[in-house]
Amino acid sequence: MSDPLRPRASLRTAVVWEVLQDALDRRVKATGRESLDVLDTGGGSGNFAVPVARLGHRVTVVDPSPNALFALERRAAEAGVADRVRGVQGDAHGLLDVVERDGHDVVLCHGVLEYVDDPAEGIRNAVAALRSEGVLSLLAAGLGGAVLSRALAGHFKEARQALDDPNGRWGAGDPVPHRFTTEQLTALVEGAGLAVAAVHGVRVFADLVSGVLVDTEPGALEALLKLEEAAAELPAFHSVATQLHVLGETRAAAEA
Repeated sequence: MSDPLRPRASLRTAVVWEVLQDALDRRVKATGRESLDVLDTGGGSGNFAVPVARLGHRVTVVDPSPNALFALERRAAEAGVADRVRGVQGDAHGLLDVVERDGHDVVLCHGVLEYVDDPAEGIRNAVAALRSEGVLSLLAAGLGGAVLSRALAGHFKEARQALDDPNGRWGAGDPVPHRFTTEQLTALVEGAGLAVAAVHGVRVFADLVSGVLVDTEPGALEALLKLEEAAAELPAFHSVATQLHVLGETRAAAEA
């Protein structure tokens, strides 16, 4: 099956998609089931949910926005996977009010922790939705990437403020309530009882490179994608990534 996230927009998603596909494949082999139960918290219009469903898995998307869930329904229908995608209105804090506890093989928590009042509670709820052998895919905004981008834009005071602020915010106009370091995210995952299987830096270079260059230079997009993938696993680049991806496993899954 061709990768549905490889066009131009894949600069923002390619690394996570590769890691997620591999995690799904490993869970399929471990469980002996061809179809997994996947929960996508804050999954919106289905950027990940629909491609995951196209792999044959059952996906439940929880999102607070009715408009996003309507777009999800339409997108799933257009992709021919409406029977494998279910949208439910809800949020991370009330997650267990709308989905089954211990009912999912894989939980996606992408772009959620930045916006919840209590990130630790958000992670605990996501983990509570996992089966005894399950995997959590966590994607959140990285502190270092924000500091670097503000500094490169000439906003040095904002860069310093983001660096010093407990939530990694560069000012009152910052639309992101929380940003995280690798250490903070891994501590949250481990604090919820999971083992950290892998950490990846996401959008290490993509947000710093001119879009005109990527669109006009022959082979630039594919070369940049390969560079992102090569740097993603190197700890030296995690501190400057726009986003951080942590793959967590239940103890039973890690030992399987």
